[in-house]
Amino acid sequence: MQIKRSSGILLHPTSLPGPYGIGSLGGEAYKFIDFLNTARQTVWQILPLGPTGYGDSPYSAFSAFAGNPMLICLERLVEAGDLDAEDLAGVSMGEGEAHFGFVHGFKGRLLHKASQRFRKQASAERRNAFDTFCAKQGYWLDDYALFQALRRHFADKPWYDWPQEIRLRKPSAVTEWKERLEEAVCYHRYVQFVFFDQWLALKDYANSRDIKIMGDLPIFVALDSADVWANPGQFRLDEQGRPTHVAGVPPDYFSSTGQRWGNPLYRWESMASDGYSWWLARFRWNLVLTDLVRIDHFRGFEACWVIPAEEETAINGQWEKVPGDELFQTLFDCLGDAPIVAEDLGVITPEVEALRDRFGFPGMKILQFAFGSGPQNPYLPHNLQRNCIVYTGTHDNNTTAGWWHDLDTTERNQVLAYLGADGKDIAWQLVRVAMASVAELCICPLQDILSLGGQARMNAPGTSKGNWGWRLQTEMLNGEIEERLATLTNTYGRAPA
Repeated sequence: MQIKRSSGILLHPTSLPGPYGIGSLGGEAYKFIDFLNTARQTVWQILPLGPTGYGDSPYSAFSAFAGNPMLICLERLVEAGDLDAEDLAGVSMGEGEAHFGFVHGFKGRLLHKASQRFRKQASAERRNAFDTFCAKQGYWLDDYALFQALRRHFADKPWYDWPQEIRLRKPSAVTEWKERLEEAVCYHRYVQFVFFDQWLALKDYANSRDIKIMGDLPIFVALDSADVWANPGQFRLDEQGRPTHVAGVPPDYFSSTGQRWGNPLYRWESMASDGYSWWLARFRWNLVLTDLVRIDHFRGFEACWVIPAEEETAINGQWEKVPGDELFQTLFDCLGDAPIVAEDLGVITPEVEALRDRFGFPGMKILQFAFGSGPQNPYLPHNLQRNCIVYTGTHDNNTTAGWWHDLDTTERNQVLAYLGADGKDIAWQLVRVAMASVAELCICPLQDILSLGGQARMNAPGTSKGNWGWRLQTEMLNGEIEERLATLTNTYGRAPA
């Protein structure tokens, strides 16, 4: 993938401002795109867009294909005639932290009302658009809508705790439950129709303003997902639908027991036998929704850490090879030169680097990882190559100001010596050195552009509480920030022509 010298901002849509608990695909998203355009940015990086499960993590979704209903803009539904303006009157949660619990209740209730009105009153044009969407996306939508309807019917129990006939997808049971839950199935189809109608309109607007959107594709899917329930033969499950092995990473400097993620592992031999059709469909759909795709945990396509499901930690796992070369060759043969970015962080072997470089995928370089180990550190700007993406930090890091606050005196002095700076404006000093680097693309979390401290951190890996909640407040993006970012972008040759 060839990237022109450019820069962009990392911000998930849930972090946008707005009155209803989290950000949405409405007016504030369009205003953010306008900010990016005026600030001379050309990339908006987001996190996965799927319907979130436990902990509201975008990396734990009920589907690898569906969209998150909680991001739907309610005002757009009023404009479409599916809701009344009175439905939104007097409701405001302010612009502080995300209020996911409120959003699930409030927005869920209104989406059900909107769905019922759509079924009764939608124009012929919108009905045709809905029917077309359902037909084109039926390869994932039919299973997903039934999965969600069943999950609600069975009191939100995971699919592997459902009655055996439907858990194992006996054809007669699938037919029976589709009929019994027809109204709920139609609701979930409507919600997905609305989500992708709004998302694709937003993406079109971004592209019209010369902004590309970089999406995020996690390598693994959640066990309790429509993907695993609908495709059990593609995953390492026993006869009852329970995983025999799960994913994670081995013990390292950060954790003496490693990380046991719990995601089911793929049966790669089964996927290869049908030409990797599930992966092709997944990449094809993601490349419709975004302009670039970041693959999370890219090293897992060369080898992954396999943990017996009965193990409580990741200690007793082992590395197993994965046919990533064959998968990506199939992908390129079918889809052409896909614009893919490899998240190649962590302990990366020469084999992983070879897989990345064989297909020309740019990797990621994080400045917060660059200091403390001498001038040969591969993340230091003077060691970077052009075909990479440089970041001050990512959604999994502390903010740069928070990182700086936590450094010891020795490492602080090493940072200051390298930057030739005083550290009084550390976030922007790192932004400047990232912009000045030879990396073709520079991405900074919006929190660093705003010089926010550790309280604005998005996620702390290995913890299950207190994540994903940071939100932008409207007054933070002022003309001064816009002009400062535009000036730096112009100075280092990253602005669009």
